[in-house]
Order: sequence, then C-alpha cells, then structure tokens
Amino acid sequence: MGGAVAEPIQKPGRSKQDYATPEAFIKAVERRFGKLTIDLAASPENTQCGTYITEEQDSLSVDWTMLTGLGWLNPPFGDIAPWAAKCAASASPAFRIIMLTPASVGSNWFAEHVHRKAIVLGISPRLSFDVKNAYPKDLMVTLWGFGAAGFDVWRWDEAKGVAGAVPAAAE
Repeated sequence: MGGAVAEPIQKPGRSKQDYATPEAFIKAVERRFGKLTIDLAASPENTQCGTYITEEQDSLSVDWTMLTGLGWLNPPFGDIAPWAAKCAASASPAFRIIMLTPASVGSNWFAEHVHRKAIVLGISPRLSFDVKNAYPKDLMVTLWGFGAAGFDVWRWDEAKGVAGAVPAAAE
C-alpha cells in the first residue's frame, strides 16, 4: 500500500555472504566502543581494519586467545554457530569482540553462545549492505569481553541522514 518499501527477497544459503559492513556503521561502532584492531573475517575488499584474517587463512582455525585489542566480526550469515562459539570461547578483557549478525534470538547458536554470556544490542535503524535495500531482518551486535551480560537497543545513527542507514519510515 502507498509508501511501503519493498524488501529484498530472502535466499537462505544462496545469498552473497561477503558484504562489507557500511562505513558509517563502523564509524559509529568505533565512536562508542573504541578503535577496531583486527577484522576477524575479511578480504582486502571488505576489511574494516588494517589487520585482518582472510578466508584463506581460515579464521576459525586461528587461535584468537593470543590476540589483544578490539576484534570486529561480520561473519557469513549462512552459518553463524561456529563463529559465535569461537567468540564466546576466545573473548577476554584483553581481547574484546564485537559481532554483527541477524537478531536470531530463537536460534540454537544464540541460546548456547550469546544468551547470558554477552551484551546484545539490537540496532536501529536497519543497515543497507548494498546501498540499495535494507537488510530484510533486524540486526544486532554481540559484545564479548565487555563485562556483565545484558540487552539493550542502540540507535547507532545518532545524526539523521547517515549513509548506510535506512530511513525510519522504511523500517
């Protein structure tokens, strides 16, 4: 009906899995949590840090417990469970991890590796990974190594008109 914005068609298991996180969102993350020191799953084309682990280096087989600083993770959304498990097992006060995922609070990976183990921030407004369409699901960031577990909502686009955000009317 008038004014509705069409959402992209969902293609479970067949969609592009290596979109870069919108730069405006990364800037908001760094303003709130500090400078990212390593991108835990990236390519030269989509990394958010000068230091990153590529698919060829197989991030899931790298020992993250030896890392320090603030890690960023935008994992392939098609299989989040091993990434969430790795984050939960590897984070510490010396190596904090922020992971961007769909807000799948009913999933097994959420129940096993996030609930009561991390801080969860639902994010608003929705992100656009392709600069054309809003991602069709709500997203969240999960924070390990930041202290007591909890849940809140983060309006990350404090200034209206931020590139990478979808206008409130389209949510």
